[in-house]
Amino acid sequence: MKRTLHGVTLAAVLFTGGVSLAQSAAPTTPATKPAPAAKGMAEFKGFMAPTDPKAFLERLHYVNQSEIKQAELAQKSSENPDVKSYAKMMIDSHTAADKQVMDFAKTQNLKLAEMPKATNDMEKKAMAADKALMDKLQTLKGMPFDSCYMSNQVGAHDAAIGMVMAAKQGMTSAPAEMTTMLTQLSQELPKHRDMAYQALGKLDDAMGVGGAGMQGGSMDHGSMNHGSMGGSTGTMGGSTGGTTGDTTKTK
Repeated sequence: MKRTLHGVTLAAVLFTGGVSLAQSAAPTTPATKPAPAAKGMAEFKGFMAPTDPKAFLERLHYVNQSEIKQAELAQKSSENPDVKSYAKMMIDSHTAADKQVMDFAKTQNLKLAEMPKATNDMEKKAMAADKALMDKLQTLKGMPFDSCYMSNQVGAHDAAIGMVMAAKQGMTSAPAEMTTMLTQLSQELPKHRDMAYQALGKLDDAMGVGGAGMQGGSMDHGSMNHGSMGGSTGTMGGSTGGTTGDTTKTK
């Protein structure tokens, strides 16, 4: 089955994100190296994340809210118990993650914008893609909704994982609370991604579609071209979990 990946379309990564703004990506091939990160940005295998705490937190908040809204829609539009269960988990997880983000921002006297200000054309396109995805999902029901929602979830989490990893590498002087948050995200997001991949695989089986996706639910971050935000639609980062490194495993 030909799957649409948020991270590829939106070049997303939050942190994501996202739900995904933080990733500006350059194609990575054996013959070329990723372009160096712009000032104020951290890079990890083509994924980008802002090193400014406020900018990064705004992207996390955006991703969390995007994931929650999409999952709430899934609860209404899906008839598949696996998809509905996944959506419930996403609501619970991202609600808790967003509370952590907002509480930390408050301790730092930071007022976070609901919509991060795009820093480049990739982020603008990513945010527009997020809106387009939500608009599309609102028109779908049943199996068409499930296929669109779950395929985008896989890509969105790939993007979010990359964004978080970029932030972990770049925000070396971040407060202890931020470092802890990044560690938690790097452990949780891969789990979310794995659950989405498994649910998508069941949908493929139900539709009798041969899988042309990623083997074993793993993703080589260096093999994809990413944009500016990793997130719910793959544009701005999302939540992370599980094992991190060159290869991300599902949660």
